[in-house]
Amino acid sequence: MTKQVICMKWGTLYGADYVNRLYAMVRQQVSGPLRFVCLTDNRTGIRQEVECHDCPTIDLPEPKCRLGWRKLTLYRRSEHLFGLEGDWLYLDLDVVVSASLDPFFEFEPDKTFVVMQNWTQPGKGIGNTSAYRFRVGADEYLFDNLIANQSSIFEQFRNSQTYISRNVKELTFWPDEWCVLFKTHCVPSWPARFWQEPVLPPTARVVAFPGDPNPHDAVQGNWPVKKAYKKLYKHIRPARWIQRIWDDAEAQAKGVEG
Repeated sequence: MTKQVICMKWGTLYGADYVNRLYAMVRQQVSGPLRFVCLTDNRTGIRQEVECHDCPTIDLPEPKCRLGWRKLTLYRRSEHLFGLEGDWLYLDLDVVVSASLDPFFEFEPDKTFVVMQNWTQPGKGIGNTSAYRFRVGADEYLFDNLIANQSSIFEQFRNSQTYISRNVKELTFWPDEWCVLFKTHCVPSWPARFWQEPVLPPTARVVAFPGDPNPHDAVQGNWPVKKAYKKLYKHIRPARWIQRIWDDAEAQAKGVEG
């Protein structure tokens, strides 16, 4: 069975290097045939192994049409999604894949939507859509409802993942130990973060990086802040294991190409 993985890239926050690294990590951690798709508004620099299609737009007002709400286009039927069919594992560009992804395709195979726990609001039944599996067309009502009732939905829900979690017909979570947040599970508590490096939990398969720092910042030990006083607690040492994961995955990807 071909395993199917999809990501989205629009705007300038993440370059082609993030798509290429994500592909390399996925290829390393997925056994057997792989179909890797990127929906993007700029294909420049994306490696040839990645199947690219135009990033779908969404009929929402600015700036929401450029925020996470745009990911709702993935819930449409196949004819609106470049003929894609079946089950897909969606990954945000800024995740780090640290162990085998095969279990993500095997877990609860009858479920049409499986997502990681939102660790900033644990136990509240909200998913983090940095990593989720979906079945094309199974939950198109989420997209249709958003377009038809966007004003009331924006009043109720501050972001797309809360809207999805509260409205999807069946919400299933990955095992908690599979998906972690960098800031929650990897960064040492204060003040130890000033002398201890971030750690990779041994059971983690996907590390998500919502907000700051992004992985390229974390590698360098940089936590960008807009207000100087936040440097008192938003501090990290370099997470060198991220670079090791990237380098190992890229080396293996090049070996497969060769």
